[in-house]
Amino acid sequence: MSDFDDLTSESILSDIREKTKEPPMYKVLMHNDDYTTMDFVVSVLMSIFNKSTFDAEQIMMRIHKEGIAVCGIYTYEIAETKVNEVHNLARHNGFPLKSTFEKV
Repeated sequence: MSDFDDLTSESILSDIREKTKEPPMYKVLMHNDDYTTMDFVVSVLMSIFNKSTFDAEQIMMRIHKEGIAVCGIYTYEIAETKVNEVHNLARHNGFPLKSTFEKV
């Protein structure tokens, strides 16, 4: 390979790195309510957010005490999907559990 090819390759890679940006991130929040059981919240955190039992219980207590807690941080599409999954699972089980997401 010639020196020209090396310079061109490096130049192209440098341009790509400069133009490539990390996607914006969004935090998924879960809100407290007076009807959804603590056990159900722990179950949702474990199944949808892949939290360990310990982490799920800690987040659930934060939701219970503070009224809201972060469940995870994701790209827009994944955050939106997680919120929809929470709402669908909650409604299917008869709970009004609310989840939202906002830009970090």
